[in-house]
Amino acid sequence: MRCQIDIEADGSYSWRLTASNGRVIAVAATVYEDYGACRAAFEQLCAEAERLPGELHHSAEGNGWVWRMRDTSGRSVAVASRAYERHSTCRTAYDRFRAVLTELGSGRTALWDDAD
Repeated sequence: MRCQIDIEADGSYSWRLTASNGRVIAVAATVYEDYGACRAAFEQLCAEAERLPGELHHSAEGNGWVWRMRDTSGRSVAVASRAYERHSTCRTAYDRFRAVLTELGSGRTALWDDAD
């Protein structure tokens, strides 16, 4: 499991959480002006994951289910990287994402390869 920070064509930054098999699990729901802000946002997400609300809903295309996690102000902070065919599969993926964030936020697992 690793978090990668990508720089977009417009110079903004976003994060994506990738499993050990290379599959993207979740992506940032917003972009950030600089690397440090993006990294800090992901670290805050991990630290607060247990108390943040989430929801499942039909994808915008209507051909599956997606999930989203919100911060305490209601702003989307993380979204599914893909649509799931079944509600139950989407729920399982969301529950696993929450568990991963909780593990990362516990400090038992290093968030970054360059941990201080």
